[in-house]
Amino acid sequence: MARFWRSGAKKGVRIMIVHLNRWFRIMAVSFVCLVAFSFFQGANMAQEKKDSPQYSDELKAVEKAINNMIGWAVNKDFDLFFGTIADDSDFVSVTPYKRVKFGVEEVKKDTSFWASPNFKAIRHDVNDLRITFSRSGDVAWFYCVLNDINEWKGQPANWENVRWTGVLEKRDGKWRVVQQHFSFPLQE
Repeated sequence: MARFWRSGAKKGVRIMIVHLNRWFRIMAVSFVCLVAFSFFQGANMAQEKKDSPQYSDELKAVEKAINNMIGWAVNKDFDLFFGTIADDSDFVSVTPYKRVKFGVEEVKKDTSFWASPNFKAIRHDVNDLRITFSRSGDVAWFYCVLNDINEWKGQPANWENVRWTGVLEKRDGKWRVVQQHFSFPLQE
């Protein structure tokens, strides 16, 4: 009798293991299907967002803010410039020069340079502009190659083929640059 019980127990354990293996396989396949569905649904929703008129309007607004960051200098429109950057200590500007500017007050210290009659902005070109929005839609980051054509005392003082990256945040309905970084590629 004990022997029958033991062999029956082993058989029951084997059956239970088979059922557990089948259950794990079903759960694993279900999980993979759920992840795949979520991924494709998310990609579809992202594409729908990009196709919406609102996305197009936001893209244009961000592109305009990026161009205003350089374009203000042609007419020395300081109101446009300071209306485009974060107007607090959040603003960060990194240039190839030694000093990094933290906050709008640091930027204001340099206005005499830009206001000088010795400085003349001629034009700028933003090439290969790539803008990405956060999922929440209130933050955007960008990459481009910038040609900033200007003069100092009648001599060319251009920034050409400069890599420019930055982050914008939508504040009170307006896109503002909160961080930017300029770098020159190494000459090979």
